[in-house]
Amino acid sequence: MTAPLGIYHAQIGSQQLELPLMAVSDDLAIALLISVDQGVHFAERAGQELAALLEPLGVEVIASVATMGIPIAIEVVRTLGIDDYLVFQKTPKIHLADALSEPVRSITTGGTQKLLLDRNRVDVVTGRNVALIDDVISTGASVRAALALLRRAQANPVAVAVLATEGSAWRDTLGRDAGLVQSLGSLPLFRRGANGEVSAIA
Repeated sequence: MTAPLGIYHAQIGSQQLELPLMAVSDDLAIALLISVDQGVHFAERAGQELAALLEPLGVEVIASVATMGIPIAIEVVRTLGIDDYLVFQKTPKIHLADALSEPVRSITTGGTQKLLLDRNRVDVVTGRNVALIDDVISTGASVRAALALLRRAQANPVAVAVLATEGSAWRDTLGRDAGLVQSLGSLPLFRRGANGEVSAIA
């Protein structure tokens, strides 16, 4: 693993995290928030705080994008007292051969992937108010694909709840759907200078 360029002190809801600054290109770096590395207590509290934001919206179903959003989604589901949740997959599996799919490209994953919705799970969201849970929204590509799949399944997306927004490109990607986003925090993007210094740019 490449050595971090530094540390960013992030505020995520009521919790403080020290996040490594990692290069994603020659001149760009991000504060890398890996939700599954933050521990059970972090996920529990963050899920409770996201659930508090969602409670007034009449959410009936929680959906999440594999894999980083899943621990948070479980805590949101538990807090809201919902018994089921839906996970969009990115890895083809035998039961997803006939899945609904949307292309997606992530800032932390090279190449284009497909976001997949198992046709056998479509009825979980059809005609229902759905909140999409993810860890970080940066480019907005994964969220846009997930919202497209939800609408193809005739669901009603009422919120996109994330641990943190990153930069501002997601607003342009989502357009009117940017208004659905609720977040516990925000992370800037970072520019890498020619002499190695790192500075926040957005």
